Amino acid sequence: MTEELRLALVVSDTPKAMAAAEVLANDHPWVPLEEADVVVVLGGDGFMLTVLHRMLDAGRVIPAYGLNHGTVGFMMNKPKSTKHIATRVAKASKLAVAPLEMTCTTWAGETQHFYAINEVSLLRETRQTAKIEISVNGKVRLAELACDGILVATPAGSTAYNLSANGPILPMGSGILALTPISPFRPRRWKGAIIKDNATVEFRVLEPDKRPVAAVADQKEVRDIAHVRVAAHREHTLTLLFDRHSSLDERIFAEQFQV
Repeated sequence: MTEELRLALVVSDTPKAMAAAEVLANDHPWVPLEEADVVVVLGGDGFMLTVLHRMLDAGRVIPAYGLNHGTVGFMMNKPKSTKHIATRVAKASKLAVAPLEMTCTTWAGETQHFYAINEVSLLRETRQTAKIEISVNGKVRLAELACDGILVATPAGSTAYNLSANGPILPMGSGILALTPISPFRPRRWKGAIIKDNATVEFRVLEPDKRPVAAVADQKEVRDIAHVRVAAHREHTLTLLFDRHSSLDERIFAEQFQV
């Protein structure tokens, strides 16, 4: 099985990752990404997101196995092992991750689409507090939220920006998303919501000329938005590969007991 597995190697441009790539160069007969069954990613979480987005944009998604040569490495595996890389990949556990699709319309009427693996964030552009209307499945749930911003986080992204904004940690496979306000001013007591991942969330920017808002899908930003629609994009579900006993769902579970 390991002999038949076609692996591509994608490497961050950091010195640490490039040094690791030199070590792995002769460990496997690597193939180009477009011919591979699995992509091995050397770098950190940010680079892993870049590679996953690259595949989503290209319309060809294959499983990704990350080796941490970055900082946190939440989505990655530990790099040290005496096992052949193809053996590690073949024995790895699979974790499905459904990205979000953000569809946003600007003041000028331009519509853009981007994917988010961690979260979609709306953020005020100026010193003026943003005012945002929130609808879920076509029904207005909050007529006006005055805030610095708001985000929709997946379980995979719930320990990132969402957690820093005091949002909940979501277990993988829970079928839910976190709707988390960022520095809410009014209503002060609204702490956010947990919604099913098949829900469609829409945001309408109020007073956009006076209170401009930007929308960010992971690493892609669109400024001066008027309306944003967020829904799960299941046509291209991503697959992350983890060594046994070190999967992302276990790490997310462990985060809930950090003190």
